[in-house]
Amino acid sequence: MKIFQYLLFVTFFASCASPKALFTAEKQSTHAPATVNFKNQSTKADKYLWEFGDGKTSDEMNPEHRYTLSGNYKVTLNAFKGKKQNMYAQEILLDPPHQCLVEMNTTLGTMIIQLYDETPLHRDNFIKLIESGFYENVLFHRVIKGFMIQGGDPDSKEATSGKRLGSGGPGYTIPAEFVDTLVHVKGALAAARQGDAANPKKESSGSQFYIAHGKPLPSSQIDAMEVQKGMKYTSTARDIFSSLGGIPFLDKDYTVFGRVIKGLEIIDAIADSKTDGADRPLTDVKILSVKIIN
Repeated sequence: MKIFQYLLFVTFFASCASPKALFTAEKQSTHAPATVNFKNQSTKADKYLWEFGDGKTSDEMNPEHRYTLSGNYKVTLNAFKGKKQNMYAQEILLDPPHQCLVEMNTTLGTMIIQLYDETPLHRDNFIKLIESGFYENVLFHRVIKGFMIQGGDPDSKEATSGKRLGSGGPGYTIPAEFVDTLVHVKGALAAARQGDAANPKKESSGSQFYIAHGKPLPSSQIDAMEVQKGMKYTSTARDIFSSLGGIPFLDKDYTVFGRVIKGLEIIDAIADSKTDGADRPLTDVKILSVKIIN
């Protein structure tokens, strides 16, 4: 009889026990983008709800979560048992990318692009769009040889021949981030935007970008640009302007946030496309995929 009473007491006590939430986090990298593995160490719980601090949740026991952007994220774990619950929180800090590299695969070849840490708003937004698959099957819809190649309009996906493009986007803009050392040499990745009349703060499009093509420039023209823009180009920038080209007249008017470091010949190939009266290539040049490779 005493043994039976003891067993009843143990069963009752166990059923009344409250859950206790606890977890550890293992970052595969300290720099964004990064995947974090969460190890659930909760006790006396039968259900879980994770909130990762970036608007996403999970009910898995030991989830794996990928953070696209740098920042400080408050991660919470709610552990449940019946109507009882307990919460544990921990902060996850991810530093900005260290030499963030992007691979852009197009129908005319592949380019490797470095995103600059000096322009974190543009860098993180570009990463966010890449991670969401935003740029897949988007066209280079505006191509002007000797000037630039432009893409990033979501309306260009499956656009019929002759359709006017260039007005689409994610519905937001990004504050300008002008850095004197980041200039429009050949291969520069920069953000498109509306003109000054409608956009006096020179805020960037949320998704549309262009890559500088340009032509080699004589020293006298580079000197004139320095005077006009009120800036001093580095010797490296001057060498690239002279040997490969660029479009320095856009400096300090449009935000440069990266540069093609491998595959400059792909820019040439795209720039050689025959275009219609709206500068759209007659044969679609499509972005097949974009992914973070470092």
